[in-house]
Amino acid sequence: MSLLSYLRIWLACARYSVVRTMMFRFDFIMWSLVEFLWMAVNLLLVAVIYAHTDEIAGWSQYEMLLLVGTSMLVQRFIMGFFWSNLFEFARNVRSGHFDFFLAQPGNPLFMVSTRKLDLDGLANTVVAVGVIIYAVRQLGLEPSLLQIGSYVLMIGCGILIHYGALLAIVSLTFWLGASQGIEGSYFTLMEFSRLPREAFRGAANLIFVWLLPAVVVSNVPARTLLHGFEPQHLLWLAVTTAVWFALGVTVFNRGLRRYASASS
Repeated sequence: MSLLSYLRIWLACARYSVVRTMMFRFDFIMWSLVEFLWMAVNLLLVAVIYAHTDEIAGWSQYEMLLLVGTSMLVQRFIMGFFWSNLFEFARNVRSGHFDFFLAQPGNPLFMVSTRKLDLDGLANTVVAVGVIIYAVRQLGLEPSLLQIGSYVLMIGCGILIHYGALLAIVSLTFWLGASQGIEGSYFTLMEFSRLPREAFRGAANLIFVWLLPAVVVSNVPARTLLHGFEPQHLLWLAVTTAVWFALGVTVFNRGLRRYASASS
């Protein structure tokens, strides 16, 4: 299949998701509000902490707000585009309904990853962008086009890092038969992305900064807006993206080879 064919499939799935969401508008509004309140609690927490201190690990209040907004933006995109699809994929492997995707003419990974959009998650990307813009203005920053372009590229890398890590985790269902606890642990791990890199010391720095993709996805883009474009940070993020995306795809493909269909 050509790239144009895959684009048409994705657009058809997106259109179906929009139509389905509009059929259940109340659910969409309620879940959007739940997402919004979760984000509001995080922002309120920042305000409460900085009412008692001027900085945390060298980060001022609005620098921290920029970091939190960046973390929220990446997470909202992940929730909107991939989260439900990958959770559903794990359930389908356990139930045998994964056969449906194998019978389709397209790449199985593409099919399981793009079947639906969660519009309630995507809706709150507007709030995350608003937080980022507000923090930038309060800091008096005037980012150049290079900084803005690099920031957008790094957000894309962060999304792919999240996707690769989550795909690797849910693909363990091919061997374990269940991955609910692991999936929940992943979500908890990603909460560390709201913390500055400088707050981690010793073993925590090794684990959450260098080994796991918990901190790099938010800290590197935020630092680009704060301190300007730094090629070594872009390289670090690009290598991390390649590693985690390749890991996710490799685990999925290995699991796919040992999958026993429901009819076998």
